[in-house]
Amino acid sequence: MAAHDRTDEDGLTTPPVFTELSARPLGPVRRFLRRRPVVVDLLVAAGFAGWALLLGVGADSMYSLHARFGGDRVLQMQLASAGMTVAGVVALLVRRRRPVPVAVAMTLLGVGALAATGATSGFEVGAAVALFTVATRRDPAVTWRVLAGTVTSLLLAAWLLPLPPVVGALMAGLDPDGAGRDLRGTVWFQTAAPVVVLALLAVATGASVRNRRLHLAAFVEQANAVAREQEQRVQLARASERARIAREMHDVVAHSVSVMVTLGGGAAAALDQAPDRSRAALGELVATGQGALRDMRRVLDVLHEDEPGGAAGPGVPLTPQPGTGDLGALTDRFRTAGLALHATGLDDRGLATLPAALQLTVFRIAQEALTNVLRHAPGTAGAALAVRRTPGSVELVVTDQGDARATPGGAGAGRGVLGMRERAAAFGGTVEAGPHGAGWRVRAVLPHAEGDA
Repeated sequence: MAAHDRTDEDGLTTPPVFTELSARPLGPVRRFLRRRPVVVDLLVAAGFAGWALLLGVGADSMYSLHARFGGDRVLQMQLASAGMTVAGVVALLVRRRRPVPVAVAMTLLGVGALAATGATSGFEVGAAVALFTVATRRDPAVTWRVLAGTVTSLLLAAWLLPLPPVVGALMAGLDPDGAGRDLRGTVWFQTAAPVVVLALLAVATGASVRNRRLHLAAFVEQANAVAREQEQRVQLARASERARIAREMHDVVAHSVSVMVTLGGGAAAALDQAPDRSRAALGELVATGQGALRDMRRVLDVLHEDEPGGAAGPGVPLTPQPGTGDLGALTDRFRTAGLALHATGLDDRGLATLPAALQLTVFRIAQEALTNVLRHAPGTAGAALAVRRTPGSVELVVTDQGDARATPGGAGAGRGVLGMRERAAAFGGTVEAGPHGAGWRVRAVLPHAEGDA
């Protein structure tokens, strides 16, 4: 059972499409015929035509009749048999599309052959082929009704229809001891045996094929459903990863650019009056930019680490590095940028025992909240960061005293708050952001199990 993955134009792998051919191993001949049903129909029709013509036109009995009764009567029987054979071939060519009408047609042609030649003349085989097709393509109730109609019609016709005079005379001549015997029983038995045996065998085989196809179709559908579900999970994972990368990029870029803009503005303002301070600010600006580049490179390497020839090696971390131990350096950068910041709780040793993913979330929320203060309230008289670990949770609060020059709802406002809430929601936590006195307050509560490390 093999099904090959396909690659779309974007280089993404789509789930394998299972079919009966891919789910069941077939030999080259069967695979060729399975893909070309017209060839099968032509072979079946040709086989039936050969058998029917052999029995109805070229059999030894026809030569015996010709020798005994002359050619005219026998020729009429041969032409009738050949014409019905052609009609049977045409019917068998459309048996897949119209199985029940074809079975009815083959039954009527068999009755006609009995009336014209005194025998089914190969139409018992044509009827069996039609019954096989009905059994493979219709439910059992329909199949049994068609079977009963076909067998009953042919057996009644063999019993009730009178024998053609030449056939009766020939059979009487071949059996001189049975002079005057009713030959109907002999003809009926010669007809009934192959009709019943072939019809039952065809229906049993067709029903088995139908059941196997239904089972295989159910398996194929289940396999495709699993493949679709897997593809959906992959798409959801990709969407989740894109959202995570977007948050990381936003946090890195927004924080670094805000600090760099503030440092650049301070350096420009102090260039003439305090060149030493200006140089220090420019040095910090360069360091901030270099740190931003490293963080962005780390995020981008995570994106490409699974690609052949990607820049990332096996040592590239799957998540950015910052944790609660980096909160002190973070607050120093904001102070260097000119923010009057008071921080408490950063030396709590309990923070270092938190899971790495939770530490990253605490760091990013603090970074985003302080960046918003720097962007939207650059002239605030003071800001505060408080981090506190409690039994079962970590609480982080960032407040500022407001800035009369700030313009609320600037470009990008709200995106940072949304990112903070998404990060907190990943741990079942919450983020509250809103006015607080003259300024703004962000409070995050992140639950965690005490046993986590």
